[in-house]
Amino acid sequence: QLVELLLPMIDPKAEKSTAPIAKGLPAGPGGARGRVVFTSQDAVEWASRGEKVILVREETSPEDVDGMHKAQAILTSKGGMTSHAALVARGWGKCCIVGCSDIEIQTDGKSFITKKGLVIKEGDWISLNGTKGLVYQGSLPLVDVDLEHNTYYKEFMKIVDSLRVLKIRTNADTPKDAKKAIEFGAEGIGLFRTEHMFYGEGSDKPLFLLRKMIMSRSEEERRTALNELFPYVKNDVKATLEVMDGRPVTIRLLDPPLHEFVPHSEDKIQALAVELGVSIDEIQKRADALRENNPMLGHRGVRLGITYPEITEMQIRAILEAAAELIKEGKKAEPEIMIPVTCTVSELTHQKAIFDRVYAEVCSKFGLQKINCLYGTMIEIPRAALTAGRMAEVAEFFSFGTNDLTQMGFGFSRDDIGTFLPDYLNLKILSNDPFQTIDQEGIGELIQLGIQRGRATRPKLKVGICGEHGGDPESVKFCHRVGMDYVSCSPFRVPIARLAAAQAAIEGKPKAELTKAKSRKGVAKKLKRKK
Repeated sequence: QLVELLLPMIDPKAEKSTAPIAKGLPAGPGGARGRVVFTSQDAVEWASRGEKVILVREETSPEDVDGMHKAQAILTSKGGMTSHAALVARGWGKCCIVGCSDIEIQTDGKSFITKKGLVIKEGDWISLNGTKGLVYQGSLPLVDVDLEHNTYYKEFMKIVDSLRVLKIRTNADTPKDAKKAIEFGAEGIGLFRTEHMFYGEGSDKPLFLLRKMIMSRSEEERRTALNELFPYVKNDVKATLEVMDGRPVTIRLLDPPLHEFVPHSEDKIQALAVELGVSIDEIQKRADALRENNPMLGHRGVRLGITYPEITEMQIRAILEAAAELIKEGKKAEPEIMIPVTCTVSELTHQKAIFDRVYAEVCSKFGLQKINCLYGTMIEIPRAALTAGRMAEVAEFFSFGTNDLTQMGFGFSRDDIGTFLPDYLNLKILSNDPFQTIDQEGIGELIQLGIQRGRATRPKLKVGICGEHGGDPESVKFCHRVGMDYVSCSPFRVPIARLAAAQAAIEGKPKAELTKAKSRKGVAKKLKRKK
């Protein structure tokens, strides 16, 4: 019900009288309608003419971001709840359905066919219910929202916030996302992904410099590219820190495998070859060398920082200088640097030495006694959870990356579950999609163990969650019960997390402590009746 207040929805009356043509995973809630296009370029071009479009792909990649942004919604035939399309769409509050195996995109790239043989061509209208994962033929009417003037919603959320204990942060990568999250009640950023500055509008130059760094063959070449990239990273971080105005911002250092950023188009490969003074064949050879059999378990995250410490150094310096500049301007900044994909305390110790050296240099450069900046890690590998007591010897905070922790704990590829997960759910082999709701029996046990062992070493260890489970009500309640300090989710799910946190606080109180809560609930009921 709260979701229906936050985002446009398909008119329930129209939906009730229309049969869906396909069903997938509900990755981005809300409703949308538009004409079908099959490439990012077409989405941009059609949208520039004033057309409302829905981008239909097998899967999306960073190179599709411009088209995804222009589209009213996204529909993919493959992928799971934590696939590229799902994560990007949720961050924008955009309607999205993924893993829709009921459709098959034809080889001509201009149409798709449903299991019942219905053919939908480029330019045809479809409507999506991203909350339920349903696809409809034609243009169904939408019901818009207006939270700004909804006094009942505002009063209800005041009651919610007076009851909850758990802090609610957001996953945001731009000042725009951060502002929207604050409007929805976010109290900080639990996941700022540095790699997102290389996607979408305005990313051409920094992405080119990142590619130049990736394709470099020596430390000298890498440092040259990193020095050029540095001001872009610093300005990007600074802009978001400034919007957050002293609220904590957890910044994850570069996480994806480098091959994801390798150019594919001939013109971009040519430009990179010219910049590096090598042949196109040499660029292709270097790109081939980056490819891995299992990149999600390969050379990414902290492993990049250990192999190429200059990459870690540049990012930490950019973050700390961004904070220092704001402090010198009389503003507030509260960054938290998070090291991803760690599995041993030795990795944290190695990277902490870089952090300590750069921290001292930045404080000296700006004449500051201190910069408030915690150093912590993402707990997303089972071994890290099991050895959390050792990890906490160096880490000042843990943020559980439940997307990857679930993937590694179950042994499920989160991008390929659309082929079998629906059967698992229909046959009750699993009661819930573990990428939507935390598996409390298995993954939850790892989380609880990690918190207990971490706080046994460091009693004041700050603990949160930054996977999209942070916006799932049952998962939020679990996080409350195991003693987390905060949860983090995409901006448009922040109100849902706030409500779930309040419900968890009420459910966990003894009856004697509920009198005040009940009186507040009575006020909420009166507000509902007035509505």
